[in-house]
Amino acid sequence: MCSIFFLYNMHPEFRLILASNRDEFTCRPTSPAGFWDDETSILAGRDLQNMGTWLGITKTGRIAAITNYRDPASLKAETPSRGALVSDFLSGNQPSKNYLEHVKATGHIYNDFNLITCDNSGLYYYSNRSDKIMELQPGLYGLSNHLLDTPWPKVERGKEMFKDLLNLGRTEIVEKTFNILADNYHPPEDTLPDTGVGPEMERLLSPIFISTDGYGTRSSSVILIGKSNDVTFIERSFIQKSETNTEQETREFSFQIK
Repeated sequence: MCSIFFLYNMHPEFRLILASNRDEFTCRPTSPAGFWDDETSILAGRDLQNMGTWLGITKTGRIAAITNYRDPASLKAETPSRGALVSDFLSGNQPSKNYLEHVKATGHIYNDFNLITCDNSGLYYYSNRSDKIMELQPGLYGLSNHLLDTPWPKVERGKEMFKDLLNLGRTEIVEKTFNILADNYHPPEDTLPDTGVGPEMERLLSPIFISTDGYGTRSSSVILIGKSNDVTFIERSFIQKSETNTEQETREFSFQIK
């Protein structure tokens, strides 16, 4: 997952509004969002290659999400799947900070990542690239494939559009948020970062919604948590049937945090 935007304790009705795009190779096997058979409290999509996930929430209100940190020069071979960092938090009961302290102690064995965890103890962020655990305060945040709030063009663009949600109700928030996640604007090339993948690839990866041959945005997700602990989780997955035909499937879940 390569783009996450979230409003935390800023909206009068929702304590968390989170939107994310998962960008991945189209050939990687994936199951859409649903409650897992082997961990029935977890609601998430699933990477069927390593059985982890990129974003999920539980019936008790535990939330986690992850993005990769893009730096080809730092990649290590035969490392554990970063998706397990999300599923392990969701299936466990450690408070967010305690869990991230455990991850911090072992973070060097993984390829670089950004990890967000949230429960009733607070909202936290950790990257093994910066090696710092941060408790996040109420605000608007954006994350892609660098550190939290790094001002990449698509992060800044998404955050600016996300400000409009502050004055909207539930239906309008959902519509507006999916429009943000579908944004395919390509910023000027002289504003793009240099992450070591070359100018052409930087350009292809620069929109919020990515569409390239064999790689792109596989799903868009929106999570709303109301101040009365009501949850709405909506996922739109994009299934490539052929080179010219991509089908869209939407799944929506609602429940009350226990």
